[in-house]
Amino acid sequence: MTGSTSKADRAGLGRRRLLQAGAGVTAAAALPARVFAQTPRTVKFTLPWLAQGATAYSYIAQDQGYFKKRGLNVEISRGYGSLAAAQSIGGGQFEFGLVSTGATIVGAANGLPLVALGTTNYDAYMGILVRPESPIRKPKDLEGRKVGGVLTSVETPFWPAFAKLAGIDLAKVNYIQADSRVLERMLVEKQVEAAICVTSTSYALAKAIGVEPRAMLWSDFGLNFYSNNIVTRPDVLQKDAALCQGMTEALLEGLAFSLQDPDAALDIFMRKVPELALTQGGREFARLGQGFMLASVVRPEAQDNSLGYTDMAKIKGMVDLVMDYAVDKGKAKRPDEQALFTNKFVGAIRLSPAQWETVKRKTSEFPKLLS
Repeated sequence: MTGSTSKADRAGLGRRRLLQAGAGVTAAAALPARVFAQTPRTVKFTLPWLAQGATAYSYIAQDQGYFKKRGLNVEISRGYGSLAAAQSIGGGQFEFGLVSTGATIVGAANGLPLVALGTTNYDAYMGILVRPESPIRKPKDLEGRKVGGVLTSVETPFWPAFAKLAGIDLAKVNYIQADSRVLERMLVEKQVEAAICVTSTSYALAKAIGVEPRAMLWSDFGLNFYSNNIVTRPDVLQKDAALCQGMTEALLEGLAFSLQDPDAALDIFMRKVPELALTQGGREFARLGQGFMLASVVRPEAQDNSLGYTDMAKIKGMVDLVMDYAVDKGKAKRPDEQALFTNKFVGAIRLSPAQWETVKRKTSEFPKLLS
């Protein structure tokens, strides 16, 4: 049929366009990192949370055969929060997973055996959401207001750090502890005037129930945290570096596909996780999650080096923040960032300057939604 393209065709065309781009993903990424046994090796892999657009590239790697061509049969499981994902990897329940950078550092500081093989995206989107008509325009405006937050959420420990940077007197803020299942509804229904949250996720949830909030990103005030890391244990790395190489490159190849053709990636993700299509606004929720994530890949780390690259100088600052605000100083031990993070397994998956310009164009709407 001429003049039309099915969703399945778009996914296939997206893959062909990506792999055929001469200055795009390198030839090394299109080949297995090593020759594996004929029987695929089963690998258990955990997400940081439920299957969402922000981690859709894991399913792209599975669907497009990026794991398979490296001799891997990867079983993807939902997570129960990044801290829980870090614990389940460190405890041996999973060999690999995606864990937020803050949780990776917290886990290591508390004695979990972890190593981050790569960083997939570079803004955790920690911040504050307010209703669109809210008079809260700057951090100081939070004083005298009802501000909701989830005690166990990944961003909550860094609320005092943001307050210090932004000159907020916490004694003048009415902090209200909320359940993670109702925080966004509390904002929408005006039970709180602002919400401390991962703004990219909470924006999508608030929009689904009728309000498009505004965001105050902590990264705009100097509180910078990377988002997800590809994490394993040191013993896995020591026993099988080639496995670590294969897992890292397959996931980053899935990320490269998503960057180049987000529409095709979304189609694949919705097919792989069909229950999302059964929920009202499920596809839009997934689209927003993927879009915010992809927009946060467009950073010098990935553009100037490769997908997955970690800036160790920035990691040092994140470790400083964790040790100051997120752990029990009497029990935690500062991790060695050079041992906790490595760039040894990244470098093969790159986009050309022209491809990056396309990515910027395709993701430009998402940062504006949070402004």
